[in-house]
Amino acid sequence: MTSGRLKYFLAAVTSVSMWGFFSIPLRNLKEYPSEGILHYRIFTSLIITWLIILIFKKKDLRNDIEYIRSENPQNRKRIYWLTLAAGVLITGNWFSFIYAVNHVSLTSAAFAYMVCPLITAMGGFLILKEHLSPIKLIAIAIALVSILILATGSVRDVIWSVFIASLYGFYLIIQRVINKIDKLNMLGVQLIISCVIMLPLFIYHFKSIPTDWFFWINILIISVVFTIIPLFLSLYALVGLPSSTLGIIIYLNPVVAFAVAFIYFGEQVYMYQIYAYVLLVAAVVIFNWGIISSLFQSGYNKLKPSNI
Repeated sequence: MTSGRLKYFLAAVTSVSMWGFFSIPLRNLKEYPSEGILHYRIFTSLIITWLIILIFKKKDLRNDIEYIRSENPQNRKRIYWLTLAAGVLITGNWFSFIYAVNHVSLTSAAFAYMVCPLITAMGGFLILKEHLSPIKLIAIAIALVSILILATGSVRDVIWSVFIASLYGFYLIIQRVINKIDKLNMLGVQLIISCVIMLPLFIYHFKSIPTDWFFWINILIISVVFTIIPLFLSLYALVGLPSSTLGIIIYLNPVVAFAVAFIYFGEQVYMYQIYAYVLLVAAVVIFNWGIISSLFQSGYNKLKPSNI
């Protein structure tokens, strides 16, 4: 694997690993309503993202505007509609995930990111015509077995998980299609769409702006560490990776989230869950074996005497 593709792979791994710790600041805000957390998360992320764009990425913004203007009316309309759809999907995913963590269960939220890779991988295969080799199909089958094992629990959790996963899975597929626009600029536009969607609800539910510094510290952490950075990294990864690859890498998210639920929150763990998560890790390794093996080969070549 070339070093160019390696950076996309590392961006994907970093983004989904970061999201695995998302439940920590969310649980810190459990006493606040889900819609309030989402409102301030989006507003804060919007302000920070556009400050970065306007200070450091003005040239990229101008280039993207020129690119859209240079497209024919049909392609322009397609970009607009796909961007709008992406904004709606990611907003729905954020709200449903926050609601699941604080009002359904951590396991339902984590389980969503087990279903999501299957939806993304199969969507990439069926919609984007991305190639899936036999070994990748085996990895998907192993992941499906893991999901079926975990689905023997609560039906309600499974329904919530499928809903959350579908929103994010189709969001990733759309992002793979819109591949000629700077990813931070695209994120900035999507956050504007999210604000427009959530503003009427914010006005309807508004009582007063929270004054608790603990609330705002956690909102800032959620906005920067669990929204802007991982979303940008995942969009950046899609520049050089198929959506199916990123979809399977997302399996690292529930593995990390499972560890957080067990180690940090002390939630009860059953043996069938351990078996299922081990299968998930195996699915990730098998699906990405070409990339992983090339990393080992690269490290071996660097250690050879002829290269010292």
